[in-house]
Amino acid sequence: MAVFPRNNALYTNPPGASEQLSTQGSSWLFAVTAIFGVALLINLTLTALSTSSKRHIHHLLTPTLFTALLTYYASASDLAWSPIVQSTALSHSVGPTRQIFWAKYILWSVAFPTITALLGLVGRVPWSTVGYQVVLAWVWVLSLLVAGFTGSLYKWGFFGFGLVAEGVLAWGTLFPSPAPGNTSGGVRRGEYLALAGAVNFLWVLYPLAWGLTDGGNYLGVTPGFIWFGILDLLLIVGVGFAVVGLAGKWDDKALGFASTPQQQQQTGILEKETGGPVNGGEASV
Repeated sequence: MAVFPRNNALYTNPPGASEQLSTQGSSWLFAVTAIFGVALLINLTLTALSTSSKRHIHHLLTPTLFTALLTYYASASDLAWSPIVQSTALSHSVGPTRQIFWAKYILWSVAFPTITALLGLVGRVPWSTVGYQVVLAWVWVLSLLVAGFTGSLYKWGFFGFGLVAEGVLAWGTLFPSPAPGNTSGGVRRGEYLALAGAVNFLWVLYPLAWGLTDGGNYLGVTPGFIWFGILDLLLIVGVGFAVVGLAGKWDDKALGFASTPQQQQQTGILEKETGGPVNGGEASV
């Protein structure tokens, strides 16, 4: 099998829009794909080496990294897109079409809820609240998706709805209830706020990037993908592995990571909840 020394993705899958991905942009996306692939292998290795009570984090990251690998490979291959007429374009006229890659919206529909769940895990947020925030993340991504595929100025209405969902999500993650205490499971309040602050700072940049690319068409497809690629790497790989690094100092008992009755008995969770030992054991006097 021949190995081609250059990127022929756009020759094999030619773009069909006025504003389109360049060969340099495709090469950048392949580089991001490779980074996500390496991150996935590292996460799978850490999953095998970690204790069973801390595999929750890796189990959340693995599907997200897989999705990032697939969607970036599709985008780098100049697939998973549709030509959409732009109402606000680089030429400042109505009519030019732009490649809108729906693959990235699929990634965000997985990545944003994952990051939300990780923050909830760190902040000891009730799972009912985490579920509510996950749905908000989906509403946000869905709003961007519909807006991106709307050619008229009505796209900004959907964009505005998405901003409202993002704002509610940001408030819930920056001010969780209950908020982590100074020594909650080894996670200090300052550490949680730093993590949540970093996530929300990146989340603020997403609508800004969207407004200049898929929304307003002021930046080309390749510059847009450079922006989104950096954001996705920082959010998924950066924040994800930051949580993995913090997990080493977490107390399984305080964070409630024990998932089986045996682990709960070892950490004392069931004794705390029931007021005595489990499995017919005798309470010490």
